[in-house]
Amino acid sequence: MLSKRIIPCLDIKDGRVVKGVNFVNLRDAGDPAENAEVYQREGADELAFLDIAATLEKRKTVTELVRKISRVVSMPFTVGGGVQNNDDIRQILSAGADKVSINTAAVRRPQLINEATARFGSQCIVVAVDAKLEKNNGQDKPVWRVCVNGGNTMTDIDVISWVKKVARLGAGEILLTSMDRDGTKKGFDIPLTRAVANAVDLPVIASGGAGSADHFIEVFSQTRAAAALAASIFHFREVTIGQIKDEMGQKGITVRRGGGSFDVRRSMFNV
Repeated sequence: MLSKRIIPCLDIKDGRVVKGVNFVNLRDAGDPAENAEVYQREGADELAFLDIAATLEKRKTVTELVRKISRVVSMPFTVGGGVQNNDDIRQILSAGADKVSINTAAVRRPQLINEATARFGSQCIVVAVDAKLEKNNGQDKPVWRVCVNGGNTMTDIDVISWVKKVARLGAGEILLTSMDRDGTKKGFDIPLTRAVANAVDLPVIASGGAGSADHFIEVFSQTRAAAALAASIFHFREVTIGQIKDEMGQKGITVRRGGGSFDVRRSMFNV
């Protein structure tokens, strides 16, 4: 059985780690590099860095900060925010990232996924999907819509249809965030995560709502999620990654010890 991954996320704005609820009411959570070093020591399997204001502010991800963080961590490192084209992806990989996450640009021009995977390899391309439940949709089953622009704009795109298209276009992984659960600490959105993980063969990272070790156990026990991502409970030291892994292990969930590894080197990429 493949080990389940625990991924702390650094949401970055103005060079600082921030965290809010439902993508708003942000509060400061410290220095990005210092947080990254803590998670490295705690045994995080991977690290995510999301420049949450880059797309809305129509600018690129701050690559110098990417370089700074890449110098203090050895675990796989995913960067997203403001990515518009292959040149942006190349710059981020060259700055030290192992993977690049794309969201709004992929929705606007899906062919970017295919172009990026052809150039850099599917293992480098993560498609982030910000999903929000559509209220009063008149259907018997839940319907989630894709949101873009840092979660500020809801589209009419059905999440399940979108992730299937993402898979066909060659993405290597899906970072699935429930906007309804983001920052609430009420637990991951199990119906959403289950529906997406069952719809594709790609690894799915569950995100949004983690508030305790039990929530990680729940999402791994009840869905096919390959990994789970959290921010505030780690940033504010409410629980450590080691504590979560210990509790998962006690429930029979296979976890990695001592953090993750990444076999593919950037020297292999045409960057």
